Amino acid sequence: MLVAIPSEGDDLAATVEQRFGRCSRFIIVDTETMGFKAVPNTAAAQAGGAGITAAQQVVQEGAKVVIAGEVGPNAFDVLDAAGVKVYARVTGTIGDAVEMLVAGTLEGAMEATGPALHGSRGMGGGMGGGMGRRSGRR
Repeated sequence: MLVAIPSEGDDLAATVEQRFGRCSRFIIVDTETMGFKAVPNTAAAQAGGAGITAAQQVVQEGAKVVIAGEVGPNAFDVLDAAGVKVYARVTGTIGDAVEMLVAGTLEGAMEATGPALHGSRGMGGGMGGGMGRRSGRR
């Protein structure tokens, strides 16, 4: 079974990256052979929608499981719709995370574990603080 894990490095000794959509790379591990490859996250630098794009990339890689620190709601929805099982709030190394998965000691996430981020701060960050400009006042 193929597992995708956001990673801070290029091998099984690397640490599980806590951010799913903005990680620099995924380690794709075959749990049957423990073979793996590092795949750059094409969504890491996107202005918005990184979680969705990252989730689509993982699905295209053929992963049936994602192990991560946090997975936001948009990414979670894409993974869930594709039948990808999500395990979140996982720390440690990639190798340890895969071993815990195989041993059955990870708990699956039933919903998103990260915040909803939409690529903007909302409420207008300009000089008016989102309040608009009143006519006649300077």
